[in-house]
Amino acid sequence: MDPILTTIDEALKRKGLSDAAASKLAVGHPSLIKNLRMERKGEKRYNLPALQRLSEVLGLEFYFGPPRSAGAPPTTTVAGEQFDTVARYDAVGEAGNGMINFDGPPIDHLAFSKRWLAQNGISAGDSVLINVRGDSMEPSLYDGDLVMIDRRKRHIRSGQIYAFRDGETLRIKRIEVIPSTALLLRSDNPKHPTEHRIGDAMNDISENILGQIVWSGHTWG
Repeated sequence: MDPILTTIDEALKRKGLSDAAASKLAVGHPSLIKNLRMERKGEKRYNLPALQRLSEVLGLEFYFGPPRSAGAPPTTTVAGEQFDTVARYDAVGEAGNGMINFDGPPIDHLAFSKRWLAQNGISAGDSVLINVRGDSMEPSLYDGDLVMIDRRKRHIRSGQIYAFRDGETLRIKRIEVIPSTALLLRSDNPKHPTEHRIGDAMNDISENILGQIVWSGHTWG
């Protein structure tokens, strides 16, 4: 059995996705995994960009194996259930504009169920928590919200929310891709205009993605 297809099958089962559904999420048509299962002269031929997009849909690293952690996070057990902890940094991602310092050790850790992390393809050791500042991403993210950044997910999938460095600023925006043409930095709050980046400015954003926002927590009151 092809080890890549075995890994795909295991991830499909964890995610509860069919071949067609996962393929459509990854590349926009339902035949990607079907084509991967087909033999050509006894050999498999893989489209690497398509595999990279599929790995993100299935919560896998691009090497196509179980997610590897950059470092073993502290763990704990509550009522028999295991939890991994995600480092929280004294840093603020601007949903508008501003200067930011993302350096230094974490100020604390928050615990998340290992089962929930695995179901969502999140590696605690490769993720960080920071706070949001500003109102430009409302109603998705509010000023003061805590967000989790998956640092493995740096390949831009159009329409997702990312944290990225823009000069000396750490920003959080929904990024849309116009292939080979431009990146659109969108705010969910209609009061804030969409920013267009082309040429070198587009490449600068692509090269400075810190990761995708995969979870947020909102404090009431």
